[in-house]
Amino acid sequence: MSGFWNLWIAGLVTLNIAFLVWLLFVTANKKKSDQDAGPETTGHTWDGDLKEYNNPLPRWWLGIFYGSIAFAIIYLVIYPGFGSFAGTAGWSQVGQWSAQKADADAIVTREFKRFEGKSVAELSTDPAAIKVAKNLFAANCAMCHGSDAHGGKGYPNLTSPNLTWGRTADDIVATISNGRMGAMPSWQAVLGEQGVVQVANYVYSLSGRAAPDAAAAAAGKEKFATICSACHGPDGKGNKALGAPNLTDEYWIYGSSLDTIKETVTNGRTNRMPAWLDTLGEQKVKLLAAYVYSLAPPPAEAPAPAAAEPTPPGT
Repeated sequence: MSGFWNLWIAGLVTLNIAFLVWLLFVTANKKKSDQDAGPETTGHTWDGDLKEYNNPLPRWWLGIFYGSIAFAIIYLVIYPGFGSFAGTAGWSQVGQWSAQKADADAIVTREFKRFEGKSVAELSTDPAAIKVAKNLFAANCAMCHGSDAHGGKGYPNLTSPNLTWGRTADDIVATISNGRMGAMPSWQAVLGEQGVVQVANYVYSLSGRAAPDAAAAAAGKEKFATICSACHGPDGKGNKALGAPNLTDEYWIYGSSLDTIKETVTNGRTNRMPAWLDTLGEQKVKLLAAYVYSLAPPPAEAPAPAAAEPTPPGT
């Protein structure tokens, strides 16, 4: 605080207290001549004979007022409030916040220590860990993904077995830690209006539904193979490395209606999830990953290739 504002605040406080003391003193005492003259009225009369007297405040009431002024002076001596004077107790908001934060951090460290050294898969089957993770999810993730993790328009359903960026433990940890940026460009200029309709009908059919326009879907298949398969794959099952979603399941971030698909192809989409590692720390990120991991079965692993039988010697 600058010197001017320090003096300004200190002066205002002093003037306020002095004014209150003077006001109480003046209004609490009557001149002897006024006392001898009998009761004084304010001049207000109701119902013909009901008069309002102008008597001084009772002594006990004045005592309360003077006591409050004395309390204010003592408070300003002990605690900050009189300009830049810090008070004799050395208290400050920052100091109190730091002490409370240190206490809270100690509790958090103690509570989370029991989960150290466990993998995401192990934490996902630990009831105590999942209970804590649910609270973390409700506090940090539910506003976008919903309290039930089913997401909403523009936000992925975390109960899906096929997440856009992958559903392995490492994939989920990376997503929460570093965030994700997904962008699909607009294809209106490349495909034209008719091409957008054709591709939209074909994409609509990829999830096992009959396309509203079968002829358009057949024409869109070739365009999809030429333009869209570079990201979504020739079978439309997406590419987690690029963040290209799987178009063959029932989980659609923006909706699966034909009009919505047309809108997506026409205008493109841009999604961003912020990084949470710096905000939450490694242990909390791991617990959140375990919670998301527990919401759906992990993806099936491809079977390991059979070992080749040794060739008998001499053959």
